[in-house]
Amino acid sequence: MQEIQLPKQGLRIKQLVEALVRVDGAEPALGIPKHQKMASDPFVFLRGSASLLYSDIASGLITFPDELDYLPLTTVMGDCHVANFGFITEEGSHGDRVIFAPNDFDDACIGRPVWDVFRFLVSMVLAAGYGAKQYGSQQSENEPDNDEKVSDGSINTGILSEAHIEQAMKDFLWAYRNACSQSVQDSRFYHTALASFEKPHCLAKFWKKARKRCFGEKNFMTKSALAKACDLERHPLQFRTDPAKFQRLNKTEYCHIESAFAPYVDDDILDIVERLNAGTGSVNMPRYYLLVGPRGASSATSDLLALSHLIEVKQQRHAAPLFHFQSLSPKNRLNPAHLTVYCQSRMQRSPDLVLDEVVWQGAHWLVRSRHHARVGIDPEAVTVGENAVNGGFSDYAQACGHVLALAHGRGDRRSTQLEQRVVSVLPDHIEGLVRGAFAYAEVVKQDCELLKTLLPSHRSFSSSFQHA
Repeated sequence: MQEIQLPKQGLRIKQLVEALVRVDGAEPALGIPKHQKMASDPFVFLRGSASLLYSDIASGLITFPDELDYLPLTTVMGDCHVANFGFITEEGSHGDRVIFAPNDFDDACIGRPVWDVFRFLVSMVLAAGYGAKQYGSQQSENEPDNDEKVSDGSINTGILSEAHIEQAMKDFLWAYRNACSQSVQDSRFYHTALASFEKPHCLAKFWKKARKRCFGEKNFMTKSALAKACDLERHPLQFRTDPAKFQRLNKTEYCHIESAFAPYVDDDILDIVERLNAGTGSVNMPRYYLLVGPRGASSATSDLLALSHLIEVKQQRHAAPLFHFQSLSPKNRLNPAHLTVYCQSRMQRSPDLVLDEVVWQGAHWLVRSRHHARVGIDPEAVTVGENAVNGGFSDYAQACGHVLALAHGRGDRRSTQLEQRVVSVLPDHIEGLVRGAFAYAEVVKQDCELLKTLLPSHRSFSSSFQHA
């Protein structure tokens, strides 16, 4: 990759404001909650500003070698970063096969595989910084005088050094390349999935946590998506009272939503609420949760729970890359919700059984399952602590590289042309991609600081992550 330089502040402010206004419909000077949240940390900024990276690719600030830039097009995540992978159940809440996979397709489109690869690498650098910040605050609360130095120069033994991060980045790239190689050797490889993890792998505890949330398992009644949103001891079932997350609808709104979306779900809609403050990049997009199940079921502990599940209805906007790269494929001209459904269906081995798109009130809406056993991975869970510095961050990176390669490969199940090219050309560009990601991470840090100066008054916002 060519060297990435920090943009001049005056020009960068103009570019930043234009990108945020285009996506969010508001200048930073208005101080909307999304922009306040983004200014809290560079990693959070990256999560909320996917379109800016594609502007930088289009403008030439980020330039990839031709061998990577002209890999065969495929379905890409568009907003690929370390917090957009996790555990889900295949077939959505209709299934109980827990796998580790990409879990966010809101910005998916037909694009260049190197976009996802590079964005993930940048996110590794920034997630490590975010985790160190979280770790530092915890240490200062528990051990205010602890400033023990370790041999690599980092504070305490739980902080990743630059060498740790660089190695994990390379491990991610090699895992991506090796999964492509396995697909070339066996065309059925894209039917596989990462479905189990054992200690000491950093994902072992998360896998077990997800398994216990499946219907009929130990923690379904307390930790599943259904249990967190509803009171499962109550009959008839309905959403909990939780003003921070759910807002009740008036009768007219309720009836309009029920009428519009009833054809796209199983059984009956038992309850509807507006979901508040979910996500980062799409935190300002309206969304609703539908509680679906058989209205006439006799018991809240048997057939009703077995058939009940949550459905998310979310207004979709255009995928982040499309302002600059729509013309790469005719598929990118699909309406935003239709394109998401198309890409998610291709990238998943067994897509959600409830996955559809609806035109309602002049906008495009995505209808999809909220998985019972969904478990997201907070960045600090894999970037700090003894496990992280002793190979855990690399283990996580390799798992992400593996499943990302599978998702990209499934974009065209007729051939392995993409995988063949990746196997051939990626090894020669690993060092350049890593250097470029470190350099662009500095650009994101500068952008985050610039955003702070544009807000009417910067105040601390909770940076806890809610996985959409």
